[in-house]
Amino acid sequence: MISPAKALLYLIELINCYAAVYYSNFLFFYLRRTFGFGEVENLLTAALGGFVYVFAAWQGGKLAQRYGCIRILGLGLCGVIMALTLGMAFPTPAAQVTVFCLWTVGVCFIWPALETLISERPGTQLSKMVGIYNVTWAGGAAVGYFTAGILIEKLGMLSLFWLPLGLTLVELALLPLAARWRKREIAGQYSAESLTPAASLADGKSFLLMAWIANPFSYVAINTVLPLIPSLAEKFDLSTGMAGVVCSLWMFVRLAAFGIFWQWKGWHYHFRWLTLSFLLMIVSFFGFLMAQSISLLLVAQVGFGLSIGLIYYSSLYYSMNVTENQSSNAGLHEAMIGVGLFIGPACGAATLYLVPAAIGIGAWSVGGLLCAGFSGLLFVRHYRKKT
Repeated sequence: MISPAKALLYLIELINCYAAVYYSNFLFFYLRRTFGFGEVENLLTAALGGFVYVFAAWQGGKLAQRYGCIRILGLGLCGVIMALTLGMAFPTPAAQVTVFCLWTVGVCFIWPALETLISERPGTQLSKMVGIYNVTWAGGAAVGYFTAGILIEKLGMLSLFWLPLGLTLVELALLPLAARWRKREIAGQYSAESLTPAASLADGKSFLLMAWIANPFSYVAINTVLPLIPSLAEKFDLSTGMAGVVCSLWMFVRLAAFGIFWQWKGWHYHFRWLTLSFLLMIVSFFGFLMAQSISLLLVAQVGFGLSIGLIYYSSLYYSMNVTENQSSNAGLHEAMIGVGLFIGPACGAATLYLVPAAIGIGAWSVGGLLCAGFSGLLFVRHYRKKT
């Protein structure tokens, strides 16, 4: 059974994910339509947000470790509210980019704190807690992807700010109740789930490092695939709505993957599963680029969703499966996501700037980067075994 405090924290997570998707996924439409931002400007804005994400998440985890997760979670929610309020008040390009960075800092205080709070568990319930956490945010992201565009069309572009702001106020209102219930629940003794018997302490650290390497590359792949969707829609003569349906399959596969890896624990601390998922991600990524039919595109998305699911799950699970410094590890897990959020758009922007006439070269260069990342993963495994 999920405790009342945990249930409220999962609800806060779900609302926060939906609000974040609503704002961040459609901000670039707003910047393009309102201020005439082109691909390079949008990519540079995304890269700046990713750069801020790296350091804000790292510090967010450290602050949660030092001052307490509830306090830092509340501070992050207040930061998001302030940023979105400023976004409505100052409709200029420079202000909007600044607001995006401030919003990113707030979000980076929220996620590490939430991950740590949800990972508090009696006995050996970490797999269950992390599994529900992953299914919750992935479900929120998938629903957000489907509904946000329709809502913005009906409510107007300013809803980009006021709707997530309202949802964040709901989260802030729920937080004191979650904190009160949590206080009662931690009267019992909480202990960290030990590593699986097959994994020594050294192996545990090695897998944590490898997962931290793999996770940013998965976000590099995601943030390269998403901008490809309009060109794929044109290639297969899909309407915007149909493209959203067809090209969102990988998100629902990722959601299913989280459910599978929550129930099946055979992948814990087994290198071959992490290796296979990275390889599958690379193959699926090139499948996106080379698909000559919708059926092949759908197959590529199935592989992409499964591989992304295991890589993310590995990073979060290994980060939380420790006896101390959980909040700091959660911050580093999120910081690695920030690395991917920065590298993908930055690489795309640099390619468009340096070789503007070369169609698709940015995506292919990212494919090469993923191959380099896989080589790095093998090197770390080999080096750790030697030492």
